[in-house]
This record gives sequence, C-alpha cells and structure tokens, in this order.
Amino acid sequence: MDRSIGLAPRPVADKARRKAAEAAGPRPEIPPAPVIRIGWRLRLGVIQASVNTIAEPQMQAMLPDGVSMHTTRLSLVGSSEEELLGMADRLEEAATLLADADSDRILFHCTATTTYDPEMPDRLRERIAAVTGIPATTTSEAIVAALHALGARKVVMVTPYIKPINEREVAFLGHNGIAVLREHGLGLPGGRAFRQVEPGEWYRTVMANRDDDADAYFISCANVRAAEIIETLERDLGRPVVTSNQAGIWRWLRQCGSDEPVAGFGALLRM
Repeated sequence: MDRSIGLAPRPVADKARRKAAEAAGPRPEIPPAPVIRIGWRLRLGVIQASVNTIAEPQMQAMLPDGVSMHTTRLSLVGSSEEELLGMADRLEEAATLLADADSDRILFHCTATTTYDPEMPDRLRERIAAVTGIPATTTSEAIVAALHALGARKVVMVTPYIKPINEREVAFLGHNGIAVLREHGLGLPGGRAFRQVEPGEWYRTVMANRDDDADAYFISCANVRAAEIIETLERDLGRPVVTSNQAGIWRWLRQCGSDEPVAGFGALLRM
C-alpha cells in the first residue's frame, strides 16, 4: 500500500501557488469588525426631539461595551415657546414605549425644553416615573451635575439658539449656582439649521468667546455637531468643555452605577 498518498508534498503545485500569490501582491488587511452595541449590561432609553439627527450617532459613540441606547421621538422642529412646551404633550406615550424596551433609565433629552424653567426637570421626571416606574433624568439636570462635578461655577455658554432660549438657559444655570460670564447664540430658527453647522464653526465660535475667568465652556443643544471638537477645545482652552450629549451620557452612566471612563470626548467622560 502506498502510504504517501495524500501526505507527500506537491512541489510543483506549491510553487505555482506561491507565484500566483506574489503576482497578486500583498493580501489586503481585513478591516475590524463593526461595533454592535447590545445592552447586556445596561439599556438607556432616550426621548428626543423629532428633528434631532445628531444625538444618536454621537451618544452611541460614547457608550462603553455592553451598554445600548434606544430612542423614541416627540414632535419638535422649531424654537418657539409653544413648540418647546408642546414637545411634552405625548410624553407618557413615549415613555411607555421605552419601558417596553426594558430601559434601565430614561433620559428626556432636549436642552431648550428642559431648561425652560427651574421646575421643568421635576415635572418631566415625575410624569415619566408615574407611567413607567422607571427612574428618569433630563438634559438640564445632567448639564448642571456635570458642571458641578468639574468644579465649574463660572462658564462661557455657546448655543445655536435665538435670544429668548439663551436667556432662559442663563437663568436656569444661575438658579443652580452657575454664573454665565459670556453667552453667544447663533440665532438659528430651529433644529434643521442647528445640525447644519460644521464642527469647525463651533470651534471658532467658542474660541472667539474665550474668557480666561471661566472654569468651563458649555456648548448647548443636543442637535449640534460639537462632540468632534471637545478634545481639541480642551487642549486649546486649558478648560473642560461640556456638551449636551456628552453630559447626558455621563449622567446616565453614573446614575446607573457605571464609572467606566470613555476616551475621546473630554475630561468629563474620563472622570
């Protein structure tokens, strides 16, 4: 019996394969697998404005492994008082949908609505808890908690908003012990315009409003492209930078007992 069958080398075939491989050039690198975030540790439920297309991709990028984010929307496109207050008209329905997803905590995520007056965060949280039994957080509470955690009592605030919204935000922060040294709004009419502003314009706007007496800088609004420049601004200003989306993720994670640092989005998420 020929015991070499199937075992002996085949030099001619091997040589041909090597030549073919050399002719084809180096093998392309296999790209890394995409990150699929399944909430086997924690699930964040988010209620956001219907016009917002920025919060989800930014906040997903800020999540640690094993944490997922699930969103639903309430109608809000413009910036009038009627529209901002009307966003909460169907709050109970939206909260119930997120309860169906077994969210661990629900974030009502709209800076302009949640800073409308000092009592707004309590009203929103109570309504969510009443229909779901799930604890809730608001964007405005997250921002205040973030600034306090950073030791910031004096800030520069930059927003895409019209003047009345800026004035309400300044009053809200003041009510919570945070003085706004300088505020600058772009005066844009609504969310579709907010999301069109490039990160580079936010960088230039913040730098143009630099104040060395500020403890931190706050870029307001969940629908602006500012997450990309947090690290660069912190380097160039020598101060921490807080954004609405970054603060929302940080506050939610800490309230759920997760203290894992997240790189790439500023000092707050490394705390």
